[in-house]
Amino acid sequence: MGLTDAETDAYRALVVTVTASANDVSTATGLDAGTAQRLLAALEEKGLARPVEGAPGRFAANPPDVTLLPRLERHALDLFKARAVVVELMESYQRHAWTRDAGQVIEIVTGAEALRQRLRQVQAGARHELLWFCKAQYLAMPSGTNQAEFDALAAGVGYRVLYEQAFFDDAGAVDNVVRAVRAGEVARAVPALPLRMAVADRCLAVCPLAPAGPASDPREVTAVVIRGSSLLVALVALFERYWEIGVPLHVTPEGRLGGSAAASDSAALTADDRHLLSLMVTGLTDEAIAGQLRISRRTVQRRIQGLMSLAGVATRMQLGWHAARRNWI
Repeated sequence: MGLTDAETDAYRALVVTVTASANDVSTATGLDAGTAQRLLAALEEKGLARPVEGAPGRFAANPPDVTLLPRLERHALDLFKARAVVVELMESYQRHAWTRDAGQVIEIVTGAEALRQRLRQVQAGARHELLWFCKAQYLAMPSGTNQAEFDALAAGVGYRVLYEQAFFDDAGAVDNVVRAVRAGEVARAVPALPLRMAVADRCLAVCPLAPAGPASDPREVTAVVIRGSSLLVALVALFERYWEIGVPLHVTPEGRLGGSAAASDSAALTADDRHLLSLMVTGLTDEAIAGQLRISRRTVQRRIQGLMSLAGVATRMQLGWHAARRNWI
């Protein structure tokens, strides 16, 4: 509120002692008497102190609510006006930034080596979370070579990774995923993914554009780096949508990728369970399934919920894919 640290200390000394001389202020603040005298004069000039009548050289503090609150209210009003101006400027900036320099939103990366380097930089710069779409076959970074992930996991950065089913057909892919999950990666699987993608802290995404795998010319590998924009928001929403339907991947005590022993063992299912699953994945309603099996709709729902618990999934869509992947039907 326009006071120096020394003036603040001097005013506090006056408030505590009611009246004080320069020597009193010097003793309370540790400043020399000459400096204390100048501080008292400065406080008097700013309306925070007044000479005590009949006591030459002594000063008293003016009440804080009379002297400081009006100052505070003026500063609060100034701050409110300044904030309004900043908001107006930000709105104007957002209206014109995209058209002024599209390079601030999208950066083109060309070549496999350049893409590898960019992905390492993105992971090294992340502070909170990485989101990944991992498709089958690699473009620039073969499975198991992403040491930057393990460095980031060790530094406390979270990784949520979605793998498409065909990804596990690549040589060594399962072992590499097991290693990553053991290091802290949270992984799920889906039948297929629409694109390759990595998103860092929800503020930057890297999306390779080429659909081909490593057989393509590495010089032709092209990717885009996307910064804060509606496009980035859409990519994050796309990830979250696929994450909802993904089947959680776990590492068993034996070091195998999958769910619990019961969930991975098709022998845990009865013939009636298999029949119910086959009806469910064809799209029949609960009422129609109940009619086919000659049981109540509530029983159908209870049995499906039990199968979801057995598979370790949260939705029926996940259960359908899990059942197909585990040869339950």
